[in-house]
Amino acid sequence: MTETTNIPALMADIGVRAKAAAATLATATAERKHAALISAADAVWQTREAIFEANAKDMAYGTEKGLSPAMLDRLMLDEDRLQGIIDGLRAIAEQRDPVGEIMEEWDQPSGLHIKRVRTPLGVIGVIYESRPNVTADAGALCLKAGNAVILRGGSESFHSSRALHACLQQGLRDAGLPEDAVQLVPTRDRAAVQEMLTMTDTIDVIVPRGGKGLVGLVQREARVPVFAHLEGIVHIYIDKDADPQKVLKVVLNAKTRRTGVCGSAECLLIHKEVVPTIGTGVIRALIDAGVEVRADAHLQGIPGVAQATDADWGHEYLDMIIAARQVDDIDEAMAHIRRHGSNHTDCILTEDAQAAQTFMNTLDSAILMHNASTQFADGGEFGMGAEIGIATGKMHARGPVGATQLTSFKYLVTGDGTVRG
Repeated sequence: MTETTNIPALMADIGVRAKAAAATLATATAERKHAALISAADAVWQTREAIFEANAKDMAYGTEKGLSPAMLDRLMLDEDRLQGIIDGLRAIAEQRDPVGEIMEEWDQPSGLHIKRVRTPLGVIGVIYESRPNVTADAGALCLKAGNAVILRGGSESFHSSRALHACLQQGLRDAGLPEDAVQLVPTRDRAAVQEMLTMTDTIDVIVPRGGKGLVGLVQREARVPVFAHLEGIVHIYIDKDADPQKVLKVVLNAKTRRTGVCGSAECLLIHKEVVPTIGTGVIRALIDAGVEVRADAHLQGIPGVAQATDADWGHEYLDMIIAARQVDDIDEAMAHIRRHGSNHTDCILTEDAQAAQTFMNTLDSAILMHNASTQFADGGEFGMGAEIGIATGKMHARGPVGATQLTSFKYLVTGDGTVRG
């Protein structure tokens, strides 16, 4: 681990090198970027034993720090998850290169021909917490979009991130691209984060990926523009016309498949007409699966539920806990989501097409789902190969941020000695 007493100098050097690399990468061919990503994927497999050893160190560190089981699950790498990282790198490699894409073109009566063309953003800073796969996902997506990236992973994933970063750099070397295109901040010192937030001369945008504390810090203190990946306070509304079998499948998957991901369901809203039937059945199934259900007064008659408090509404548990409450109708459900949600992902379970349309048209979350598990709130599942995060704001990018969302555009204007009258 590199430690230095001069964090500003370290970060300034990283920024200058990233900016120089970004200038080269902006004109790199699609073939060279593809080659770099395929080589990086190969390197992950070839060095898997070293990656597992690095991850074991991080797991020991996380256990010593007292991380919750859900947070340790986020941190852990096994062969299946490593294969997922490899598959993600290959999927990103095979995607269409967004750089240079003509978004729109037209002729003006003045004789000008105008094209709007995708261009890289430049240098992207990614600040993230314990999930080591973000190192590979973020590095690969930024590279695909022609951006240099400065990665600052969480202290818990320090060794795993370094091992995965080495694979990305191997890919860059093999493809003849600058290694400085993907840099990993080589220290756990939090002063490095503070520096990144003010590096307006060398970083074009910051992407924070983590809990409310991290995102809040970045939004408050950054002088660099931010793509906010806010917490996932994910709601599922069970409508009066929901199908019982679909409800059971979707809710159990949405809550229990992986509790530590941002698409995990955190609050269940149940139409009063189906509380005695579908509602009671799904809550019992959740309890049987080991989920603590914190419910309002209307649901206290169901054996095994705990009493919800005001703090349970709008809470991201990232654990085997879910809040639940009865609502009178879809309007009350949507009002609850608007009041307590985070504009991340929300779902309706219903066979009433009109109700589904009302829910999806009225709410303004980045992702709205109908009869599907919220665990699909993921760039890989959206066909993006991977994601750098799920943006919950409305400026520039929204929802899963893939390679295309990591571009800007410029106008190319052509005349023939054309002058303005």
